[in-house]
Amino acid sequence: MCPLTLFTAFLCSAAASPVHIFRTVGGWRYLRSMRFLSTCVAVSDSFPDTHDPPHLLPPSADQQVFISLLISCKSVAQVRQVHAQVAVTGMTQNAAVANKLLYTYSQFKFLADARVLFDRMEQRDCVSWSVMIGGYAKIGDYWNCLLVFRELVRSGFRLDNYSAPFALRACRDLIGVKVGREIHTLILKFGLRSDLFVTAALVDMYAKCGVLEEARQLFDKMSKRDLVSWTVMIAAYGDSGLPSESLALFDRMQKEGVVPDKVTMVTVVFACAKLGAMREAVAVHEYITRRGFSLDVILGTALIGMYAKCGSIDVARKMFDEMPQRNVISWSAMISAYGVHGYGRKALDLFPLMIDSGVRPNRITFVSILSACSHAGLVDEGHRFFHCVMPEYGVEPDLKHYTCMVDLLGRAGRLDEAYNLINGMKVTADEGLWGAMLGACRIHGNVDLAEEAANQLLELQPRNPGYYVLLSNIYAKGGRWGDVAKVREMMTSKSLKKTPGWTWIEVDNKTHYFSIGDNTHPQSKEIYEMLHVLAKKMKIAGYVPDTNFVLHDVDEELKVGILYTHSERLAISFGLISTPPGTTIRIMKNLRVCGDCHTATKFISKITEREIIVRDANRFHHFKDGSCSCGDYWSAGFWLVSIDLVNIFNMPGTSDLVNVMEMTF
Repeated sequence: MCPLTLFTAFLCSAAASPVHIFRTVGGWRYLRSMRFLSTCVAVSDSFPDTHDPPHLLPPSADQQVFISLLISCKSVAQVRQVHAQVAVTGMTQNAAVANKLLYTYSQFKFLADARVLFDRMEQRDCVSWSVMIGGYAKIGDYWNCLLVFRELVRSGFRLDNYSAPFALRACRDLIGVKVGREIHTLILKFGLRSDLFVTAALVDMYAKCGVLEEARQLFDKMSKRDLVSWTVMIAAYGDSGLPSESLALFDRMQKEGVVPDKVTMVTVVFACAKLGAMREAVAVHEYITRRGFSLDVILGTALIGMYAKCGSIDVARKMFDEMPQRNVISWSAMISAYGVHGYGRKALDLFPLMIDSGVRPNRITFVSILSACSHAGLVDEGHRFFHCVMPEYGVEPDLKHYTCMVDLLGRAGRLDEAYNLINGMKVTADEGLWGAMLGACRIHGNVDLAEEAANQLLELQPRNPGYYVLLSNIYAKGGRWGDVAKVREMMTSKSLKKTPGWTWIEVDNKTHYFSIGDNTHPQSKEIYEMLHVLAKKMKIAGYVPDTNFVLHDVDEELKVGILYTHSERLAISFGLISTPPGTTIRIMKNLRVCGDCHTATKFISKITEREIIVRDANRFHHFKDGSCSCGDYWSAGFWLVSIDLVNIFNMPGTSDLVNVMEMTF
């Protein structure tokens, strides 16, 4: 039977599999005689005896036949069967066929089989090396990826624009900037500095390794920048905590005539979410609408996260309802959005709707659910989901689920139960879990457990100033000023400084920043006059300052003065004098909102008849008519576990350079 006849029979076969065709042509006799099958599946024992075929596949079979067969393989078992026939006919030394075998094995993520074949190849070309390097990178085996890359360099082959980006990807994910710089040197040596994909990979690697300045220098020196390059640099700024730079670069990209695609827009939406500015969010959404981008699962879910992070939970829900299709990530994002805004009941109400829609919850969904319960104080509901619903769906609790439960129980004052849960769990506690425990101890004044949690945290992260500050605050709340001094001495000896608190507000397309006692703003006089007016009205309304939140050993009168000049109140006062009556005031703070400021803001919302939305380091607070969406169940831990609506997704193309490249190809 000639190769063309074999291929035609394959295409017309009802079974449409290599097994069926090889059984037809009777190749099994040869397969039984082969000893190389230790590297292929041992299928010969299961093959039925058949009569001798009239013709066998000739050893000189056309390579296109095997390549076509490999393309049609649906499983690795079929690939191994084709591999066996390739060996029978002596085609393993045909570079095109061998490379296709390597590629097909890597597509099925069977790199062990690919490596055996690769090691036995007498002749390798650039494709062979690239497939192996890329295959290891795609499955996250970065060590072997770099080892094969080193072999490539030592073999004398030239670097190409496929192998180099994958090796840089390995450096990126291993945070191995030293090796990345060595690869950069090789790239210059082999004259690849002008290649768009290689340069984009270098930018991505430097950015992920925290060397943003070098990333930007490379980007600026590019003679030509395509969409991939722009997208990588925009994502780099967003991932590095500089979302304003991301948006500025996006504006520049448009001015230079580069038209974004959906991957770019998802990256820009993520940057808006991190910035938390409603004006930019609305502008980006309007641009998406003008450009006619469809609201698919990826972009729609990103918009949910963006609006939720910008404080507009109603618009986030509108985006969710308008999505023609929703997957488990979309549902989880919306559940989490309600949770971080304090609407725990609404979050739980979505769960049965998700089940009725045919979407099965996963581990992320249950982290969202438990986090929502923790934000809203729904202890019984959280307990039920953790102990009953999760097992029902076959989800084994991981560290994040345990952390949510510790946070939930700790906030409710059930510290012993939370501590027993930590001791009884099967996974090793990390700083997030002990941070939740330490935060709960702060609320309920349990110094003994606080000290144990703090000791665990300082072993894990001895240079994180936040843990020292929280322990110091616990001592201060208990009046143990001697211990406060010791903790501060420890910080001084380690050259650690407390992160300063900042609050900012966006008015008339400009962002205004405030720190405690700030008087540097051009309108400071008017701001403090408004504070004075508010103080009088709040006192009449029944507000009493809680000086327990001033953790300094000073007299009460000075403590009250410190409270009145907290950055939150300065920002709110500026918002009141700078916006029309009835306008919603949105402020953001880099740390957890002060407890007394939380109480004061409730009074201010009632007195001024304004809705005030506060986004702090942990969650959102919606103040309206003298109450808050959190129901005053908010002031828990330093380390509050919640789903980050920016990073909840595992989306291709947003920060993964190689996926972007593959999509472009």
